Amino acid sequence: MKFKQKIVNFLRRSKKYTQTDMIYLAKGGFWLSLGQVISFISGFLLAIAFANLLPKETYGNYTYVLSIGSILAISTLPGINTALIRTVARGYEGSFIPALKTKIRWGTLSSLASLGLAGYYFLNNNTTLFICFLIVAVFLPLMNSFTIYQAFWNGKKRFDIQTKYNIVIQVISVSALILSLFLSDNLFIVLLVYFISHTVLHFIFLQITIKKIRIVEQKQDSQTISFGKHLSLMSFLESIAQRLDKILIWHFLGPVQLAIYSFAYFPIKELQALFGKTLGPLARPKFSEKTMQDLKAFLPKKIIKIFLLIIPIVVLYIIFVPYIYRIFFPQYLGSIKYSRVLALILLASPLMFLGISLQVQLKKKELYISRFIGDIALIILLIILIPIYQIWGVIVARLLFYSIRGVVVIYLFKKTQ
Repeated sequence: MKFKQKIVNFLRRSKKYTQTDMIYLAKGGFWLSLGQVISFISGFLLAIAFANLLPKETYGNYTYVLSIGSILAISTLPGINTALIRTVARGYEGSFIPALKTKIRWGTLSSLASLGLAGYYFLNNNTTLFICFLIVAVFLPLMNSFTIYQAFWNGKKRFDIQTKYNIVIQVISVSALILSLFLSDNLFIVLLVYFISHTVLHFIFLQITIKKIRIVEQKQDSQTISFGKHLSLMSFLESIAQRLDKILIWHFLGPVQLAIYSFAYFPIKELQALFGKTLGPLARPKFSEKTMQDLKAFLPKKIIKIFLLIIPIVVLYIIFVPYIYRIFFPQYLGSIKYSRVLALILLASPLMFLGISLQVQLKKKELYISRFIGDIALIILLIILIPIYQIWGVIVARLLFYSIRGVVVIYLFKKTQ
């Protein structure tokens, strides 16, 4: 018997113990894991370049501009990407082009908002941010809209194609940014390289995807765009809540303190992405094929198992993170104490599966409730705690946020029929 067949047989037998389609997990998980490993390495190398080649003040301003840009990007309706995964998984490929056109059309609002911010900073004699937000206005709506091809390949369960595209984008864009940092620490150049590289590369792979689809039957799901708008509206408050910490730190404490906090949170975000962007895309198409009763039957046990696996990862991170900073980020040793406490956030990662189950089952009311309560709580906590406790206020607010949101989503998952 060939070695490959032995592996397949082993995975089939293991299904009765894991209650999981292990062949699907191995095939899709390999590509997604590979993509996230490359992404993690690329992000790590870029962080080293930022830490050693860019002044803290410049990096703080760079982070501030991208944080504002991420909030403005909500007008590109990111929820349509999530809705399209479910739609394509059910065979409605004809929804792809209408979804793309809708994202681009609505995305023009982000340009107008960015131009408004540019005008505000111009009137306040802040030439730096005036130019920065002009750059954002030009590129943001197109860059974010073009990413919709990723949702299509996710829905088709073609994680190999999705990952290959993402690897190319990561390698080229990060290489371009690192090269620009070696040549100059000018904020405008760094921003231009970031936006141009991502926009052009996403456009190329969007065109390749459109050519590969060749949709003959324009079979569409009438709920895709509508549900995508609902998800985007839900994400609006979340987008503000998740980036308000950086904006408030920039305003109250300045760009240098923002740089210190950003480097404290950077490894945690990368580990969250490693988990969420590997298992999340695998889960959505599979969950879309099941009923709510099916999900309730097997999800809780899976979540507990994953939670137990994450505990030692958190412990190891807390122990070894000082050595990582001393070797790679010596300019940011002040971030270590914050990063150790922020690592506790990782324990809440498995609960994302409950949120995904509500998404694929189109539970709009429950999604609104869970996101609204959690995001409002985070916004209030940040506004109250940052002026008093500064960076520690952000950390306490985030830990409380994940605790509150976890309790709410568990309750709604149990209650939902």
